[in-house]
Amino acid sequence: MTTIRCVECGFPYPDEGVPFRCPSCGGVFDYDDAPNFSLDSLQNHLPGYWRYRACFDLLEGAPVVTLGEGNTPLLWDVVEDQPIALKMESMNPSGSYKDRGSAVLVSQLLGRGVTEAVEDSSGNAGASFAAYAARAGIKCRIYVPESASGPKRRQIEMYGAELVAVPGPRSEAARAVLREAEKGVPYASHAYLPFGLMGIATIAYEIWEQLGKKAPGSLIAPVGHGGLLLGIVRGFSALKNAGYIGRVPYYVGVQAAVCDPVVRAFHNGLNALDTAGEGDTLAEGVRVRQPVRGKALVEEIKRSGGDFVAVDEREILESYGELGRRGYYVEPTSALVWAALKKQFHQLPQPVVAVISGIGLKYYPSNEIH
Repeated sequence: MTTIRCVECGFPYPDEGVPFRCPSCGGVFDYDDAPNFSLDSLQNHLPGYWRYRACFDLLEGAPVVTLGEGNTPLLWDVVEDQPIALKMESMNPSGSYKDRGSAVLVSQLLGRGVTEAVEDSSGNAGASFAAYAARAGIKCRIYVPESASGPKRRQIEMYGAELVAVPGPRSEAARAVLREAEKGVPYASHAYLPFGLMGIATIAYEIWEQLGKKAPGSLIAPVGHGGLLLGIVRGFSALKNAGYIGRVPYYVGVQAAVCDPVVRAFHNGLNALDTAGEGDTLAEGVRVRQPVRGKALVEEIKRSGGDFVAVDEREILESYGELGRRGYYVEPTSALVWAALKKQFHQLPQPVVAVISGIGLKYYPSNEIH
């Protein structure tokens, strides 16, 4: 079985409470291995992606909290006469892939007796957590940067969560919520708490099933804190460890050029994680200067094979528009994968799967941009 330990000192995650950092050294908690996957363990009587419940490492007796997440379509398109598949995570209940992590996270919180929590987000994670907290009866307060898009802020409030808009960049919202967490309020962080990674890994299982129980040649995903791509990597590793695939995909993580710490760390060493700026970007979902899962993700991709690329604002805007003209209404963060696909298309092993992380209804363009 996989266990959760501090990546710095090895301290095991406690059986009670929900500490977001190691109480011994302040390090980050993570699973020490990929999930345990077996077709024999599927629970097909459970709804949606909860058929993979045996892979979630939930506490015994933890409830199923669901809004119908998972089972998102894999849609095929064509680029330069080659088939390209888009995994439409934008079709999850709150409009982004975050729901896969939130469902498992909230189930863990309920199993540990949490009735109130705080979270911080650029928008999608906050909206997702607010939705599942409402479903579970957990009172929550969500901290977002003042610049977070209006539709995301309204979505958070519609779920009944208290919204706190923090002036300044995304990092200021993170600092504000940490001050609350230090007072003892449970911090239901999608970035720090590792529970949601098990839910995100189901993207890999579904892609494998949708491709006829085969792995794609390449997989492209946006990278902010790193949880999306890291969860997918862990999912394909679980399939490989169980003998269901012979190789994992070639991974490509994409960041905005104005905020690209993981790209820098991958190409220039882990010390370069701290050298990135935090500039304004259309792709607000990846505007994360200090990614919690950055180190783990870089190490995983160096082992399994892949690359990280940065795309500029012009490329993001052009790709955002092009996806719309193809019938896909996505938020600009999702357009990162299309921009990277066009940059690296001829060197990517086929077939290519790109993850569309969020729906366009979450983003309202300003006159300054358009």
